Amino acid sequence: MQLIQQNPDIHAYLASSEAIDHWHPLVQETADALWNSTGDAYSYAEAAFEFVRDTIPHSADSGDMRVSWRASDVLSTRNGICYAKSHALVALLRAQGIPAGLCYQLLGDDDGFNLVLHGLVALRLPGREEWSRVDPRGNKPGVDARFSLDVERLAFPVRPELGEIDHPGLYDAPHPATLKALQESADRPELWRNLPTSL
Repeated sequence: MQLIQQNPDIHAYLASSEAIDHWHPLVQETADALWNSTGDAYSYAEAAFEFVRDTIPHSADSGDMRVSWRASDVLSTRNGICYAKSHALVALLRAQGIPAGLCYQLLGDDDGFNLVLHGLVALRLPGREEWSRVDPRGNKPGVDARFSLDVERLAFPVRPELGEIDHPGLYDAPHPATLKALQESADRPELWRNLPTSL
């Protein structure tokens, strides 16, 4: 999919913020440990993706009621929904100088009802002209997201006939609608009621 940078400055996709807090010691320590076990940008990006996908359960799968939104909190609590897990992966990528941003799909349940936004990550590795989308949501039966730069292996393919959408925008910071839902929800049931249905 052709992504459209919402900020034309590539350096914006390396910046830190309150949600993408890659200056935080825990983010730095995690990034350094992953880098030391890999040693190059491609292997590091894949390791960071698999770390977030596999060691931080999606709270809907684990039953965790807590709501995390800062990258450092996601890493410390090992908990988060797709938006939060995406914040953690973007922070880990940026911590090692890999441009990364946030992008979104509009997805429904199995019957195509209850459309809500789903969060993804896009990254651009050295020597590549294009951004590549990956989905650190976490695998489960029926979901098999993989790290793949040329052929997308996302958790959920879009079903246009059900009104689902791949949004082309690539954001350097969490979209305000998703961040508001995370910050204003006391627990996951409240978050489920607050999930945004559009950008």
